[in-house]
Amino acid sequence: MKQQRRILLKAGMAVGTLAVAASANLLTPGRALASWPKDAFKAKKFPEALDALLGSGSHTDSNSIKVKAPDIAENGAVVSVTVSTTLPAVETISIFVPVNTFPLSASYDMSAAIDGSITGRFKMSKTSDVVAIVKSNGKLYTAKKSVKVTLGGCGG
Repeated sequence: MKQQRRILLKAGMAVGTLAVAASANLLTPGRALASWPKDAFKAKKFPEALDALLGSGSHTDSNSIKVKAPDIAENGAVVSVTVSTTLPAVETISIFVPVNTFPLSASYDMSAAIDGSITGRFKMSKTSDVVAIVKSNGKLYTAKKSVKVTLGGCGG
């Protein structure tokens, strides 16, 4: 009984907070949603997505970036990927799956308060490399991991 009461109280507080924020005009789409690079996410080829997102296709391989993903993904609909880096002054971390219909899977703007590590679950249409591109001190660095998909996740 106490657990249900706590859940109800938490939900009530969340709804109340949202109502106050909405009435104060703090939840307008421009403020509530981050801007997103529409052209990069709609690009159908890896080089085009990279250029639209980061403005440059040139990047350097780096041992300071680690891509952790399964060697074999039983279901391409949910592939867990972790990217971590020890590079200094990380500005962005982006994840690409070049064989997908839309290669850019995610892009994260980082701040100095974040440790340079992200984790997410992504769809993969078929066996491919998962490519991580990290922007650090204005330069692009990359690392990749090959993932074999046994059951397609993007309509397969």
